[in-house]
Amino acid sequence: MDPIREHAQIMTRRHLLGRCATGIGTAALASLLTPDSAAQAASSDDQRAAIMGPHFPPRAKRVIHLFMSGAPSQMDTWDYKPEMDKWFDKELPESVFAAPPRPGAKPKRQRFTTMTSGQKRFPIAPSIYKFHRAGEVGTWISELLPHTATIVDDLSIIRSVWTDAINHDPAMTFVQTGAELPGRPSMGSWISYGLGSMNSDLPSYMVMTATWTGRKSAQALFSRLWSTGFIPSEYQGVALRAQGDPVLYLNDPPGMDRGSRRRILDAVAKLNARLFEREGDPEIDARAQQYEMAFRMQKSVPDLMNISDEPQHILDLYGPDVKKKGTFAASCLLARRMAERDVRFVQIWHRGWDQHGNLPGDLPKQCRDVDQPCAALIKDLKQRGMLEDTLVIWTTEFGRTTYCQGNLTKTMYGRDHHPRCFTTWMCGGGVKPGVEVGRTDDFSYNIIERPVHVHDLNATILHLLGLDHKRLTHRFQGRDFRLTDVHGELVNEIIA
Repeated sequence: MDPIREHAQIMTRRHLLGRCATGIGTAALASLLTPDSAAQAASSDDQRAAIMGPHFPPRAKRVIHLFMSGAPSQMDTWDYKPEMDKWFDKELPESVFAAPPRPGAKPKRQRFTTMTSGQKRFPIAPSIYKFHRAGEVGTWISELLPHTATIVDDLSIIRSVWTDAINHDPAMTFVQTGAELPGRPSMGSWISYGLGSMNSDLPSYMVMTATWTGRKSAQALFSRLWSTGFIPSEYQGVALRAQGDPVLYLNDPPGMDRGSRRRILDAVAKLNARLFEREGDPEIDARAQQYEMAFRMQKSVPDLMNISDEPQHILDLYGPDVKKKGTFAASCLLARRMAERDVRFVQIWHRGWDQHGNLPGDLPKQCRDVDQPCAALIKDLKQRGMLEDTLVIWTTEFGRTTYCQGNLTKTMYGRDHHPRCFTTWMCGGGVKPGVEVGRTDDFSYNIIERPVHVHDLNATILHLLGLDHKRLTHRFQGRDFRLTDVHGELVNEIIA
């Protein structure tokens, strides 16, 4: 038998159901749906997503997610521990090592990374940085964050976040996807999938990876951290580049004009439509939509990236690096511009926070990179009336140990990975301002009040967007997957 003809005659169950537009499947569906919803069900994926969510009235329309990759030391920035000064170079007590990672759990000695598991001593390294109370709520904050100190009354600060993973890539993957192993959809993809796009000319999920001035070597970032995993690829994050074209192949090649590209896309769309009719593969439709988005981005992205229309007082607000492409300051300004254009989920990755040694040399640089831009972003959104429906999140993958990694002196120390506690703050859409949640022990080592797991944090983010984390699911390989796996409780203390 002719193999080409044989392939054409193959029909899977999915293809059969997909092709039976006038068959019994459609008749049964029509009996269950109203005429309006039946018409919507046959529309585009974004319209289908709009039916799925929101599940209840949202407090936020969009998210700006600021990810400090490498794990900032919480006791040098947000988690003030003055009692540690008395413990300089003393051994961390065995009772602290063995304490439950959260109230109610069974005592279990902490896991160590291979970087400190062979140390003979675990000497305590108090922070060398001064803390002061800021804002009307009197939040303790490090001298390394003077600009952020001016907005603490707008923040909900959670000092008791904890995670499962102890190494960078699994931990970042866990925060992003709810699982340590790669392959599941990222948070931004889940949100785009659940709510659809608010802008036809820009992707619903955009990503920037900012430059940094601290430790030169930094943890690698992989594009799978903003991928769609097993949900349709049209919901993946689109990364903007700092050098060259913001998006690869944004400009037409020599000899190609916009009219010619339009005619090519129309021809390709017809071919894709025929292939989709034959195969029924949703990725074919997703690919066609991505081609169309790329065409529209040729006009919308240059306009987005052109900050010449920003007044000088706004540029000054974000600081001296705002005009340097790829900096965290420039990325924060672009994030506000994306929010204005109703991009659903914006993510900025800032690397270089992995201070295993030379923390006093590197941490101040990292804080200078992000301190003024973070504060400027909140102030800028607030003065435009956009903070009410824009959720801003500052987070990382895990915390840092109170004991020193390597040699310890009065002026030099490093800290290892610590999944038992770290600090996150949230602001804007539906978040209570001036709230502090959770508390750690005197060593910033174990949580002693209100533990918040990563799944709890992600469940709360979805809730603020009007999405029930238990209902936002996608069936794959015989089971329903979700961002929070089978876990997650709302952090009601921060919900306004």
